[in-house]
Amino acid sequence: MRTTSPTGTALRGVELGEDGTLSVAVPATSTAEAVEVCLLADSWESGRRVELVPDDDGWWRGQVPDVAPGTGYGLRVHGPWSPGTGVRSNPAKLLVDPWARRVDGAFTSLGAALAHVDDDPFGRASVLDSAGRVPYALVPEPSPVVGTGRPEVPWRDTVIYETHVRDLTMRHPEVPEALRGTFAGVAHPAVIEHLTRLGVTTVELLPVFANAPEPSLLSRGAHNHWGYSTLAYLAPEPRYASVRGQEIAEFRAMVDTLHAAGLELVLDVVFNHSCEGGVGGPSLSWRGLDAPSWYQIGPDGRDIDFTGCGNTFDAGSPLVEALVLDCLRYWVTEMGVDGFRFDLASTMGRPGGSGFSRDAPLLTALASDPVLSQVKLIAEPWDATGEGYQVGGFGAVWAEWNGRYRDGVRDFWRRHGAVSEIVTRLAGSSDIYWPRRGPWASVNFVTAHDGFTLRDLVSYDHKHNEANGEDNRDGTDDNRSWNGGVEGPSDDPGIVALRDRQTRNLLATLGLSAGTPMLLGGDELGHTQHGNNNAYCLDDETSWRSWSSADPALAAFVGRVFALRRSVPELRRDDFFYGHSDLPPGEVPDIVWLSETARELGAEDWGHHKETLVVRVRSSSPVLLVLHSGEGDVDVELPTWLGDTTFVPDLTSGTPDGVPASVEPLPAGATVTVPPHSFLVFRSV
Repeated sequence: MRTTSPTGTALRGVELGEDGTLSVAVPATSTAEAVEVCLLADSWESGRRVELVPDDDGWWRGQVPDVAPGTGYGLRVHGPWSPGTGVRSNPAKLLVDPWARRVDGAFTSLGAALAHVDDDPFGRASVLDSAGRVPYALVPEPSPVVGTGRPEVPWRDTVIYETHVRDLTMRHPEVPEALRGTFAGVAHPAVIEHLTRLGVTTVELLPVFANAPEPSLLSRGAHNHWGYSTLAYLAPEPRYASVRGQEIAEFRAMVDTLHAAGLELVLDVVFNHSCEGGVGGPSLSWRGLDAPSWYQIGPDGRDIDFTGCGNTFDAGSPLVEALVLDCLRYWVTEMGVDGFRFDLASTMGRPGGSGFSRDAPLLTALASDPVLSQVKLIAEPWDATGEGYQVGGFGAVWAEWNGRYRDGVRDFWRRHGAVSEIVTRLAGSSDIYWPRRGPWASVNFVTAHDGFTLRDLVSYDHKHNEANGEDNRDGTDDNRSWNGGVEGPSDDPGIVALRDRQTRNLLATLGLSAGTPMLLGGDELGHTQHGNNNAYCLDDETSWRSWSSADPALAAFVGRVFALRRSVPELRRDDFFYGHSDLPPGEVPDIVWLSETARELGAEDWGHHKETLVVRVRSSSPVLLVLHSGEGDVDVELPTWLGDTTFVPDLTSGTPDGVPASVEPLPAGATVTVPPHSFLVFRSV
């Protein structure tokens, strides 16, 4: 028997007909002896069990009459127990449909979810029934797709704001308490107004797919707050609904509200690993259905771990490719999403654990898909291995998180590194993305959810992750931060002022670099995590944004920076700067790199560190950027040989909101005394 969807394609997952007939299609191991779909009634014991029938494609299919929307269901697989080959068929374990569109129930017992006993994943099979102690799927109710038009922001104009559904609003005083931490909270008018006032165009949400805690967190009553432990890829996380059971409707309403305000929505998605962890982890879905068809499994039956999370999906698996494509198309066509950021995306280019290839089948399928190739695709271009570090290695349709930009900018403002690095990053990282892509492919960031907040970057030299329960072993030690002389909070006026200037220096650099800027939500508020650079399991005030103590002048500074960016087309260009290349006689280059004495920098300068860099960008109203990381004043000579006659101050990191104390025009050739640790912008006329 073969069941098809209304589109004529083979059904995957479940679909409820108008007559109440539930069609089911799930994959299971080729050695499975039976697969059942179990429906929840008053209890799992009183519910119905219907045996499915295998078809020629290795899928198990069937139909169940008289099913109501919202009915709970799960899967059970009967078959061989062969842990040495990765096959762990165990009908005592209730499994979530990989194509589930809604989930319910809580993961409350690791012991009940383990397919094995005696802490030995290669020992005997467990006979303890997991139903009632693990999540389960819900039969979705058909609903019309209604939405506003997409903003379709061009890459050159894109400004990304990375945030978390709960962190954004849990302490927002204008968001009603019942809406805080929900999709509806994100859509609240006060939040929308804040985002648009900043100049943001694109909201990027940390994972919103239904998730379950890893065993290590479950054992101590915690969960993966960031959501990087996916349980169901087509199901919104139920906890993010303000009204129980309305997560799909509230998500769609959030998207419509963002779109109506001209804002795009990008989702952070995790196709590199699942919540099931390593070989000793629970059987919640894929492991119990057919682990070798989903995961990379070694010859000893253990999971191959390229992710640092215990398991790795096999990007070469037809099942993985089908789930990824179905999932992403669903979130675009039915939920209204405008793009995706792919966590540890390098794993998607390593089918079967091979070396990375930008032409790997799954990456090619995404790039050539008629739906997905039309939305924003952003790669985190690394995994947990050296082979996986692939910044610049993805194909033509991809943008990438540029870790080299982050490191180069941090280094300059703490007075490290050669000037060539900051020059190259400011100009869009042509060394990484030319000639296949333009500056837009570089998603520039100084901070992200993973690492210090911006306030902590200028306040701590070392991580302080004790609250995570891992003895401060977790999180990176490569922070490239500078605390200004004192570790942590300080009431020394000089240190406070220095940190404030450094914060604005980093924000100005981010906003005025060629490429696609990404702002970590909360940085514009001065949010601190008290030195924690890996708050992945802290769903509390460590992670929640500090609205009540926010500095409104800092948010105004960010808005001023992005407004300046919008007013200078050359900072938002589709191609790279040419400099002196192919320059007609007598024409001023589109970008010039100068010393504080107005001398043009040359080959003899690039390998050395410089504390002062002057950048002149040609435009209809040219701008002069002055970056000074030194600890003393420096006299900067305004150039006379670029055709400019006067320079008008437009932005300074020396005032709280960036407004210069004076906007008196200065003639070319004048000398400006620049204070320590400063970023200045002049408009030239």
